[in-house]
Amino acid sequence: MEGVEHKTLSLNGISMHVAEMGHGPIILFLHGFPECWYSWRHQMTFFASHGYRAVAPDLRGYADTTGVPASDPAKFTTLHVVGDIVALIDAVAPANDQKVLVVGHDWGAMVAWALCLYRSDKVKALVNMSVVFTRRNPSTKPLEMLRAVYGDDYYICRFQGKTFPDTPISLPPWLSEEDVDYYTTKYNLTGFTAALNYYRALDINWELTAAWTGAQVKVPVKFIVGDVDLTYNAPGTKDYIHKGGFKRDVPLLKEVVVMEGVGHFIHEEKPDDVNVHIHSFFKQFSSSPCSAL
Repeated sequence: MEGVEHKTLSLNGISMHVAEMGHGPIILFLHGFPECWYSWRHQMTFFASHGYRAVAPDLRGYADTTGVPASDPAKFTTLHVVGDIVALIDAVAPANDQKVLVVGHDWGAMVAWALCLYRSDKVKALVNMSVVFTRRNPSTKPLEMLRAVYGDDYYICRFQGKTFPDTPISLPPWLSEEDVDYYTTKYNLTGFTAALNYYRALDINWELTAAWTGAQVKVPVKFIVGDVDLTYNAPGTKDYIHKGGFKRDVPLLKEVVVMEGVGHFIHEEKPDDVNVHIHSFFKQFSSSPCSAL
């Protein structure tokens, strides 16, 4: 991508690759699985042209971010990853304004929820996509719950092991061979183990976050999800979103957008629509010269 600046920052004991584009208020983009900074290519060009500084790291264990042993899932808890993100904010944000705008998707959304829960002082506002906030259940570990609801063949349960089915697929219209080649190049170098460790650390997260049981996310939030996304259609999710549970746990939830006919990779499937939704929310919290557009 032309106009993207790539840098590697030494922070929190790792070497984090960061892609940047534009100038102005910082928007921090947090990717999901199985992606990297590149999944935000459509958003980076849009927001750079609208007076923002788009900052998209490769999360711990992904693509060109190095320094963590992939053999140890315990190094991939939300406390570790949020520690990386806080250190990144400290490194890129101006000293007189250490709060940033944040956008998350999939695992990036889960990291963003955790960032807002642990360090709300670092976030001006959040747009999260596809994965809702999950309040900690003090009596049941996540994997125990997932196995009880979905069975051992559920993908997260299968990710706890070392072998997976190799099923041929055809590319959706929003993903090109060139896009796949970029991801393939990165994963050929690193493998998938480190990325899968986010799933393998779910129960470790549960053990470490008892102090946040019942805690609320107290930053302004907009949530966007596709109506054919499996996460939206998971048991209980629609009721949680639309019948008060979500607002109870995220009291500054300002808006929920359900996009029709859209699946999980919403920011790549419908980038123009998603960009407009993000921009309309963030312009309330930024002084970008284009924020009124």
